[in-house]
Amino acid sequence: MAHFDENDLLKLMTLSRIECCTAEKEKFYTSLSRVVAYIETLSEVNTDGIAPCNHILETVSNVTREDIVGELLSREVFLANAPSHVGGMVKVPPIIKLTPS
Repeated sequence: MAHFDENDLLKLMTLSRIECCTAEKEKFYTSLSRVVAYIETLSEVNTDGIAPCNHILETVSNVTREDIVGELLSREVFLANAPSHVGGMVKVPPIIKLTPS
């Protein structure tokens, strides 16, 4: 299976936009190396003939309902509940700021 090294840690830090000091990098590297090693150990277990488990308890199941179209709010009523709107649409603050690369 895969081996976790410092380059993998640097890639993860870049992808998740995390900046760490040297002590934090060492701590994360140690922890993530243990996780990968544990997963490698689990991959050695023979699971042939074992059905996948969707829930911990067999008595648990998803509750679904029929998808029925109901009465819709008019745009005016809907926008009356929005804190801010522009051009008939709800205005929300930006959640992602793109920086030039």
